Amino acid sequence: MAVSKADVLKCLDAVKSPQGVPLPQTGALSEIVASDGKVFFSMTVDAATVQAWEPVRKAAEAAVKALPGVVSAMVALTGERAAGASRPAAPPPGGHPPAQRPGQRAVPQGTPVPGIPGVGAIIAVASGKGGVGKSTTAINLALGLHDLGLKVGVLDADIYGPSVPKLLGIKGKPETLGGTRLKPMEGYGLKVMSIGFLIEEETPMIWRGPMVMSALTQMLREVEWGTLDVMVVDMPPGTGDAQLTMAQQVPLRGAVIVSTPQDLALIDARRGIAMFKRVNVPVLGVIENMSYFQCPQCGTRTDIFGHGGARHEAERLGVPFLGEVPLHIDIREKSDSGRPVVATDPDGPHAKIYREIAGRVRDGLAGGRAAPKIVIEA
Repeated sequence: MAVSKADVLKCLDAVKSPQGVPLPQTGALSEIVASDGKVFFSMTVDAATVQAWEPVRKAAEAAVKALPGVVSAMVALTGERAAGASRPAAPPPGGHPPAQRPGQRAVPQGTPVPGIPGVGAIIAVASGKGGVGKSTTAINLALGLHDLGLKVGVLDADIYGPSVPKLLGIKGKPETLGGTRLKPMEGYGLKVMSIGFLIEEETPMIWRGPMVMSALTQMLREVEWGTLDVMVVDMPPGTGDAQLTMAQQVPLRGAVIVSTPQDLALIDARRGIAMFKRVNVPVLGVIENMSYFQCPQCGTRTDIFGHGGARHEAERLGVPFLGEVPLHIDIREKSDSGRPVVATDPDGPHAKIYREIAGRVRDGLAGGRAAPKIVIEA
């Protein structure tokens, strides 16, 4: 029996706000996502009233879980400061960090972060801004690592713009195992999980930070990943909650930064590198994507976005430069059709580039401190 949004709203009528108002009438509810027995939504309230609303959140989650057909439910509580409310002063240099956001779990400094059972190394593929080809790079990097003999998984952490299902041509919904855990989807030898498998393609993800963090945690820890040498995480662009959540919730072994050569992209790439260094995540290197265009008819090379900017920036910041990927119609067409170039044209020049980059990433993992044992099968 499939649960619908109407079913969820009806059951939430019995849940009352601290003022005694039925929850659907409070204006606090976000868009409700209900798919294959999984229900997600958040409640946004004034930050000053978060403690009073926490019992309401728990009651709402319990009510939804009790509905026939519901396999799992996730309800996040977001505190939002009212317009015009004063903000606490920023701490002085060397002072105490600001208090965490409502719903954000603090991790004491120096506390070991538990890993994902069976997963050797987790790496983030990130960019300071969108539109630089990060997701295409992440998928082809994962396939390159797979070609090197590693067991590889991919987590699509770009909650607002999940593109991994399309890039890999995977359709359908993940199976539920034992009523509590999800079985990852598979494509081209990769184990894959994405919020895109759980919602309709055109559903907008109007979620605030705590909801995003809860979804990421569930996709990391409530999925039967099995035994993996490497998990590649396709991060959303920017330096916000998703990146901080990954750094706090899992022991990231490193980050790969994707940038195009021009100055505007490099400015944001610098921010990404600085953010990972600040949370003590090693930067495995920088990839210059869309590095140059080579005409398929005449062979003339054109540096549309400039050339060599990412290499220069990596050298300046003292991080490895992993390689250049050209702007080429084959990469774009194969990505759009769910046939990534490394898997479907393994002997082509572009697959070779991605495999070389994957080899450098593998070597960077093996050369790091306390590196997990990565077994390359013959």
